[in-house]
Amino acid sequence: MNSPGTPTLCGDLLLVDLDRPDPDSDTYRGGLHRVPLDGGDPVPWTHGDHDAAPRISPDGGLVAFLRASAGRRPQLHVMPADGGESRALTDLPLGAGAPVWSPDSRWIAFTARVPEPGRYGTPAAEGETAPGPEAEAPRHITRLDYRVDDVGFLGDRRSRLFVVDALDSAAEPVELTDGTFSASDPAWSPDSALVVFAAPRDLGVAETLHDDLYAVPVTGGAPRLVVRSAGDAALPVVTADGTIFYYGAEFTGIHSVARNSGLWSAPLRAQGDPATGTRLTDTETVDCEKLSGAPVVTGDRVLVVVRNRGALELRAVPVGADAAVLDSLQLLAGERASVRAFAADGDRTVAVVSTPDSPGEVVLVGGDRLTDFAAPLRETGLHAVRELTGTAPDGYPVHGWVVLPEGEGPHPVVLAVHGGPFMYHGWGFFDEAQVYASAGYAVVLPNPRGSAGYGQAHGQAVVEAFGTVDVTDVLAVLDLALELPECDADDVGVMGGSYGGFMTSWLAAHHGERFRAAWSERAVNAWDSFAGSSDIGWFFADAYCGPDLEAQRAMSPLTHAEKITVPFAVVHSEHDWRCPLEQAQRMFVALRRNGVAAELLLFPGEGHELTRSGRPRHRQQRFDAVLDWWARHLGPIA
Repeated sequence: MNSPGTPTLCGDLLLVDLDRPDPDSDTYRGGLHRVPLDGGDPVPWTHGDHDAAPRISPDGGLVAFLRASAGRRPQLHVMPADGGESRALTDLPLGAGAPVWSPDSRWIAFTARVPEPGRYGTPAAEGETAPGPEAEAPRHITRLDYRVDDVGFLGDRRSRLFVVDALDSAAEPVELTDGTFSASDPAWSPDSALVVFAAPRDLGVAETLHDDLYAVPVTGGAPRLVVRSAGDAALPVVTADGTIFYYGAEFTGIHSVARNSGLWSAPLRAQGDPATGTRLTDTETVDCEKLSGAPVVTGDRVLVVVRNRGALELRAVPVGADAAVLDSLQLLAGERASVRAFAADGDRTVAVVSTPDSPGEVVLVGGDRLTDFAAPLRETGLHAVRELTGTAPDGYPVHGWVVLPEGEGPHPVVLAVHGGPFMYHGWGFFDEAQVYASAGYAVVLPNPRGSAGYGQAHGQAVVEAFGTVDVTDVLAVLDLALELPECDADDVGVMGGSYGGFMTSWLAAHHGERFRAAWSERAVNAWDSFAGSSDIGWFFADAYCGPDLEAQRAMSPLTHAEKITVPFAVVHSEHDWRCPLEQAQRMFVALRRNGVAAELLLFPGEGHELTRSGRPRHRQQRFDAVLDWWARHLGPIA
């Protein structure tokens, strides 16, 4: 499974990083590939163990990228754009973040987590031996936002902003922030004199979900607030005329959940009061996907990726737009597909586009597909997705997909609910659905109320209403699939992770007669303990369920565990800090005490993202366990 990452384009040079899991070494491998714009075959451009995040300098002379060698942390490297040996610019204990070139092609900005002395393999003082984790000093915690899943504790390794002179072979990285707050998403002013970045409001003096934009001189100094957001701000870019474009959602306090992220603009003022942004896109219909990359300005329009009914669409927003609705924005790529990343140079735009039969291919927008990285995968036999549309019993429109195995059927059915809940199933490649369909199961993928990509009101519909209209929609999409002759309505299982694990537990308790067995993974099962044990629990439970403890208890699957009678798999990662292990333990104990045929499967050393970025062997072992579970509990497969 080859997955292209971020493309970078300058003139005729187009590079992209390629990533693949390698179960033999239990690591991820990949390097940079040059993709010919004339349609030739891509060729390897670097040969490191794992090279990623390429960025070509504006003048086209150098390429910066991250290299992780022999299991070490990724470090920043540069090499000539016409080839040659790379040169390391960093050697930081916890590695470096993706590079961002200054307009003059001299400086590179990046962020990196700097460990407190004596932690994470660093000595407490010069000449001392670094202690092991068990010998580190105790952590003194005075904040609620003290850790995050898949990162760890924050106060002793906050993300700092750095710059390094890429033209000076003897230059060392220079810190521009001091670690008293976390900095992210660096961008440059047009004159290469300032670095604009995102940071928590008031530089993190108190816990907050609000982020604003700050600027600091490349020569050092105190950060200055330049944009006060309407909720949060992320991934800024600054144009030649000093306009900042950025993504942001609008909210107050802890009420950040299920909010559409829009495109905003604000002036970068040389001095005086900070600016407040203008929202260029409509709040209800336009939801920008930050994971696909920062906005890209080309002429009089700004390119963004928008979440729309399971698609990730590359759209063009006029620079002078005023709350533009989705249908008014030109669609450039991603119709019934997912744009994972994109880049532009002059009148050329390239994108990495994922489809049901490919994790991603590089395409020239308005032109040809330039790669066929998924050819070996397609040779294994992939399955088409079939769109499902209809209405719920209350008249609300529902949407989803079914992935059917080979043969006429009827096939046993697996209902798979996504996490979030403000996420989505979609038109991009989904390895899980392909694996299950290849094993002979029809896989149903619903996007119920609460999902992203159907308008902000759709996402907000489950706030203080978990287990109501979302359940209605999930079952309505399932019923649409069960009307197909290929699906066996009497042989159905349910599974999901995170919010999908919550929904699996809820459906097993309230609609267990419809399912033969359940696979609940990294689930939220009890909001009372989640509020104190999850990295986001201090706000997430109140924001989604409301502050009333009895209401939270009523919305907790654990409260209804005595109603579950079907065989039930409780699956969790030992280092999951998003939905902590105690959520699994409490459900498993409750089910076993109630006489349910429950099993507990624990993955050591993994966090919440096991199925997407966990160790390759663990991902493979999980697939083996899933297929073994359904083989034991669903009907025989022809």
